[in-house]
Amino acid sequence: MELQDALKKIVCSFERYYNVKWENVTSPFMVEAEFHSHDENYYLIRSLRLFESESKEYVFFAGEHILTEKRLNELDQIAWEEGLSRVRPGEGHKSTDVTLIVLAEEVEDAVWKRAPKIHHYKSYRFSLHGWSQYRLAVIEVSSGQTATNRQGRDLKRLVSMIK
Repeated sequence: MELQDALKKIVCSFERYYNVKWENVTSPFMVEAEFHSHDENYYLIRSLRLFESESKEYVFFAGEHILTEKRLNELDQIAWEEGLSRVRPGEGHKSTDVTLIVLAEEVEDAVWKRAPKIHHYKSYRFSLHGWSQYRLAVIEVSSGQTATNRQGRDLKRLVSMIK
């Protein structure tokens, strides 16, 4: 399967719940997806608000012919910094997650060891104003092999979509 075809299949699974952007995306990414959820509970009238929470997720998709460990680290830093720049912590902010999905035709051996060890987490005011977590998935399109970090384990089911 070609890299572009695999990318389209995976992005298609996000289109139902996420706002997907194919144009004007942050370089070096090919596609971006955003998810926003706002929930509030109130008692009788809206001015008597009991609870309010806002969750967001930013997903960055990258495509590489050959993925090296150095390139993975570059993509990782760019995605994390771009995701954090969009965070607006406050009283109603619950979480803003950042996800990076890298599809590659060929993945170097060092990447398989490095990807599970990548971890980012940030709390805002001791988590009173929310937190940010980082999920990562590296997918080799030709073999279907995948590597994820601990938070990205649920992304493994995406691999079954590209086979």
